[in-house]
Amino acid sequence: MAALTIWLAVFTLPDDKLHVVFCDVGQGDAILIYQKTTQLLIDGGPNNKVLGCLGRHVPFYDRRIEVVILTHPQADHMNGIIDVIQRYNVMQLVMGSEGNNTAGYKNLMFNVQSSMINVENVYSGDEIRLGKMVYSVVWPTSGFVLAHTKNKHLTLNPSPYQGEGNQKILGISSDGTDLNSFSIGGILSFGDFDVLLTGDADVQIEDEMIQAGRLKKVEVLKVPHHGSKMGMTEEWLRIISPELAVISVGKNSYGHPTKEAIDLLSSSGARVLRTDTDGEVEIVSDGKRWWVKR
Repeated sequence: MAALTIWLAVFTLPDDKLHVVFCDVGQGDAILIYQKTTQLLIDGGPNNKVLGCLGRHVPFYDRRIEVVILTHPQADHMNGIIDVIQRYNVMQLVMGSEGNNTAGYKNLMFNVQSSMINVENVYSGDEIRLGKMVYSVVWPTSGFVLAHTKNKHLTLNPSPYQGEGNQKILGISSDGTDLNSFSIGGILSFGDFDVLLTGDADVQIEDEMIQAGRLKKVEVLKVPHHGSKMGMTEEWLRIISPELAVISVGKNSYGHPTKEAIDLLSSSGARVLRTDTDGEVEIVSDGKRWWVKR
């Protein structure tokens, strides 16, 4: 039996390429990024479907996920993270300081505290380095967070990703600003290959995101807010200039993805894939070339 286990492990050893998997979790976001046995999970979708995605891509003997990022505390991005925490050993949770009074948020915080998971906040300019993977935060800025939370006396210290501080500020209420606008967005780089992962941040803050000056051309875009009508501006998309745009979406009553979003992406020349019609989308890169895995 021991010999069989060893051979199974050998046959499931991951390669050394970067894998970006847009999990099919219905109407929500869950993106698994991994290289060898190092994993970064961005959001967890609305339910436990994310576990099926992880089960297909994370070796059975690997029960550790190095970093989980919650872009913002809304159910379609947050709820599945609770299941992930209960199934895997999550080393670090990265999230914004903003919170809410929903049962889902309280449940998440209970599981985070019970599991003694290290929690950190990040802001534009911070970087998370995992082996050869680099996640560079482009939004939100610390100034935006300070300006749009009720606690005006809050002091945001430098995050540990800049080499100082130990940032753990949680549960702060916004001043009425849409939670989507606080979404953590970042560019994942692996050699010459770049992916912009946006959460639900949309046209309400895209001008400010441009002014922050950290956007650049990328090969792949995770389309903001499930392809909503107000997800992108033409100027913002021109700066990104993606070759491939992936829409994480499921059956919904919002009309996502909208005709306006699809037309804007098509006119930019980007190829469009969507999880509701194409299923799980996996992109692989060796740091120079990249391709969609079928």
